[in-house]
Amino acid sequence: MSKKVILSSVVLGIIALLVAGFLFTGSTANQGVKTGEWTMDYDSALKFATENKLPVMLNFTGSDWCGWCKLMQKSVFSQEEWKQYAKNRMVLVTIDFPRNQSIVPVEYQARNQQLQQKYGVQGYPTYIILDSDGKTVLGKLGAGRDKTPQIIIRELEDVLMFSKTEIEKAMSKMTPEQAKAYRETLDKYNSLQKELQSWLSTRPEKNEANVQKYNTFLDEITKTQEALANFN
Repeated sequence: MSKKVILSSVVLGIIALLVAGFLFTGSTANQGVKTGEWTMDYDSALKFATENKLPVMLNFTGSDWCGWCKLMQKSVFSQEEWKQYAKNRMVLVTIDFPRNQSIVPVEYQARNQQLQQKYGVQGYPTYIILDSDGKTVLGKLGAGRDKTPQIIIRELEDVLMFSKTEIEKAMSKMTPEQAKAYRETLDKYNSLQKELQSWLSTRPEKNEANVQKYNTFLDEITKTQEALANFN
């Protein structure tokens, strides 16, 4: 085999890897951070989020093999409605576990394993939502066959409703009376959640009275959550 043929094969192989990485990661940046654009640069993303008071979405994915991950990329994250929402709203971080390991820089591979353990991720895709401090876990979202940008955005807003940063932002736009009512409603919601958890920890007997009590808790929590949403 001639040197020319060997060289051509090597070049084609490199191009194939680059193309595969581009297709599977959805143009995820290896370094640097921009609001609403996916990056693998976890440390820089958390720093950026703190400085700009923005929440963070960690996308634990197997970009080149996970069917649900590819479905979410196609039906949600590649859609213009999602891009318009995220560009001023979220810091997006890809924590990838591909079969083609060249997609992820070597310096991120061990770190990704550590993050998977830290956040207790057991399947892909898993979306961990962090507050702007980069420490407080606000919630966890998953994939779904019928997920759309509208559904994911709604789910995110429900989670972000309880972000300390988002609460401060919301209250700064309210009148003193509105802010007071908002705080009272938020305190009621938190109190109901604690009461429910405390009651459940006693392992109440499953009977008609306790089922009714449980449903009453859920009704009150739902009403309070809806009241909070109305403030926004």
